[in-house]
Amino acid sequence: MTPSEIKVPSLEEIRKHLVLFDYIDGERTPPTVELGSFVYNPSTGEPIASQKATSPEQLERALQTASRLHQTGMWANIPPEVRAEILEHAANHLMTLVPVIAAIESYTTGVILSTTHFVNNIVWLAFKAAAGVLRQGYTVSKVPGPCGDVEILRKPRGVAVAIVPWNSPAALAAHKVANALAAGCPVILKPSEWAPYSCLLLVEGLEAAGLPRGLFQIVNGGAEVGQRLVNDPRTRAVSFTGGLQGGRAVAAACAHDFKSVQLELGGNNAMIVLADADIEKTADGIVSSLITLNGQWCRALGRLLIHETIYEPVLETALQKLRALRVGDALDPETQLGPLANPVHKTRVEAAIRELEVKGARIHVTASVPTYGFYLSPTLLTDANPQDTVEEIFGPVAAIHPFRTDEEAIELANQSPYGLGGYVFSADEEHAFHIARRLRTGGVKINGVSLLELNVDAPRPAWGLSGFGEEGTFETFDVFCGKSVVGVAAR
Repeated sequence: MTPSEIKVPSLEEIRKHLVLFDYIDGERTPPTVELGSFVYNPSTGEPIASQKATSPEQLERALQTASRLHQTGMWANIPPEVRAEILEHAANHLMTLVPVIAAIESYTTGVILSTTHFVNNIVWLAFKAAAGVLRQGYTVSKVPGPCGDVEILRKPRGVAVAIVPWNSPAALAAHKVANALAAGCPVILKPSEWAPYSCLLLVEGLEAAGLPRGLFQIVNGGAEVGQRLVNDPRTRAVSFTGGLQGGRAVAAACAHDFKSVQLELGGNNAMIVLADADIEKTADGIVSSLITLNGQWCRALGRLLIHETIYEPVLETALQKLRALRVGDALDPETQLGPLANPVHKTRVEAAIRELEVKGARIHVTASVPTYGFYLSPTLLTDANPQDTVEEIFGPVAAIHPFRTDEEAIELANQSPYGLGGYVFSADEEHAFHIARRLRTGGVKINGVSLLELNVDAPRPAWGLSGFGEEGTFETFDVFCGKSVVGVAAR
């Protein structure tokens, strides 16, 4: 989508939707617990509203509502094609809300409009995809048995909890919520306290579709609220996207009573640039991987590994392109790079850069950025010890290391404890495939960097500290289901 094609709602229209509410048992009520911080407009640094959390009493009400609905079976026992029809109606309504959802996220997360428009088409597409799983008859399959067919039933596990971060909240929430509902589970969503507003638009879509009351609920707050939801024995499935510390806490809680769990925790993704790579195309890939979601995305470039014979031209070409970026307000359709999401995260990223500089890294600051707001110039680091660059920074920052041989490149790429994504650039695709197959990571793209998946039905696995389990059209559905096998025994 070109800047001229982007529909930008007025600030008045955006601000109309910046009213936080809990959505419990079909009712909207204001959360009442003050968290002592603010939701910000990252482009200006100005606070929008104080962060608030759902009270313990309202959390209990949400859990009681979800548990009661699961126990009655009123949603689980509805024919899959009826559930699919409701999800499709929700998708159709949510499609009309994409411009508003996108503008809210640009205003509250700093991600530029062209990206939020693109990403938030996932909101309605996620509901279409989940309905499609039901339309395919995925809830029941059959295999031959000793006396007729044996049924393999996918049945809802129970109360589901979805926890999403601030970098792309509505799209991530839609994927989790749509699949939980498709599976037959009542679902409770907790958005990030830093960017809660866009997720509230899901309520409009599901109410318009006629989803029975209480099956979808929203609560608000920080880690304490998430911990309460995950620890509760009535919760039987959890899908969490966020940081490593939070993921470990969720995993530990789910292990206690063996809840189903899906974790996507980010990565420190490597890009290998082989000696025959096209320099311009590679530099474009470097820039794209650093500025998408302002560098705050799970498959962003973290470690750039360049063959020593083209190290200097690749580095200089990338620096030139980064210096030419238009940095500014995320609501300006012409902006190419916006700010980091909030002041706490900016402080964390800047501290990580300073720590590497103290250890000997050379810092290459590129684009000129405003002095207000939470902007950070895309930063490349050279001369760092590879042992010091294995951790994720989660910003427009990448460490660069030269290599001589394929084996050295593979060893450097696999050095990180994470394993979510990776990239290989080469004129020889067969050679690139050979390298890519040896990387310990969930997915590798050759000669390209994009938010688009290689195939919508392909799984999105997480290796190492990048998470547990897989995301995907069918994989996320399965998080919320348990299997039951039914058949007649041999006589």
